Amino acid sequence: MTLWLSSGLIFTFAAIALILYKWWDMQCIGVTPVRTLTFIAILFTSGLDVGLIMFPLTEFGGYGDLSESPEYGFANPLAIEFGFWAFLIWGFYFLTCFYFAIIEPRVKFFEIPLVKVVNNVVIIGTCAFTAYLLLVNLPWYLPQIGDGESVVPTFYAIVFASIGLAVYSSSKIKYVRILSLSSSVLFIALIAGMWVRAFALDEGSPGDFLGTVGLLGEYFTNIHQFVLPINDYHEFYLFWWFAWSIMIGQFTARFVSGIKTWQLLIAMLVVPSIAIGVWFSVLFHYHDEGLQVAAITNLAMITVGVLMVVNSLDSLIRLYTDNLNLTAERLGRFNYVLFNLVAMIGLTMLFQLDFLRIQWVGALVIALYFGCFAYIVVKKRSEVAAIKSSPEENILDYRKVELAN
Repeated sequence: MTLWLSSGLIFTFAAIALILYKWWDMQCIGVTPVRTLTFIAILFTSGLDVGLIMFPLTEFGGYGDLSESPEYGFANPLAIEFGFWAFLIWGFYFLTCFYFAIIEPRVKFFEIPLVKVVNNVVIIGTCAFTAYLLLVNLPWYLPQIGDGESVVPTFYAIVFASIGLAVYSSSKIKYVRILSLSSSVLFIALIAGMWVRAFALDEGSPGDFLGTVGLLGEYFTNIHQFVLPINDYHEFYLFWWFAWSIMIGQFTARFVSGIKTWQLLIAMLVVPSIAIGVWFSVLFHYHDEGLQVAAITNLAMITVGVLMVVNSLDSLIRLYTDNLNLTAERLGRFNYVLFNLVAMIGLTMLFQLDFLRIQWVGALVIALYFGCFAYIVVKKRSEVAAIKSSPEENILDYRKVELAN
């Protein structure tokens, strides 16, 4: 699996370099363009899940324990955590977003029946894994409910309610946009609230924050260390990012609104990484100084985490139901909600039973990467080589919207 993953990583970064070389200044337009700020909000909230909120405080200590994990010795725990979540690996999303906005309309690889089936299996499986992560992490964040280790009925109720809200939200695209913007605002408010307590109200100072943020520099000076797997746990993260990559690219590509390729790269790598870097720096200060997370703050973290799960799920449910023509318009709202609710709950339980693994899903996505490349080389090389702009129909629709505004 390590060799397969490493091959996928090398291919991905090579493909990104090729796109930037050939189409650096090309205008990118999706089928449903939105304002750039809205696009970034949709990208950020769809492309992340509850792990962003819940994992760091549980992981900093492990990255700092060099007696158990000496392979992390090249950088501090904050830089390691940032490397697992930010910057370079958001290139996966850039690659797939560009592909589905610009290349796929000419290639139509994902319209091949077998590929369509595999793609939707990936989407559905990753949806269930997202809900499963929320389920298994709730005991750590809500120890007052249960023994702090076991999953109790209340946690199942929270997760199933989140799935239900996501299914309902996915039935209309406007709900997806509203939730994405709302979650982004709440996440910023959460960062601000925890920052004030850590660096203004307690013994910390704004200077301490700048010093903590400075620790992220070790990521950039050691960025080459993150190109290939560091250990098995890093492999898990990388497979997880691959599992997300095609579907997030497929979903976000429709919202790209006339920005150049290099601007799209900045929007997808730099902007989310700034928010993640600030959030992780605040959390690392709490960890490093031994600050207790107040009950109301803990509740706020759970709330934002749940909303991120809902955001992720509604985007992905919307995607696979569109792909399979199982839309609310076709099935009716009640049947649509019931079908997807039962499917998502059932698959979440399969992850809980350890019947499914996200690594398998990620490996399948790497196979789709290689299969798509081979298909282009064999059958669509001339069409791809001739690309000089976004699809003509997208450009015309974009111009109509611009004139209307």
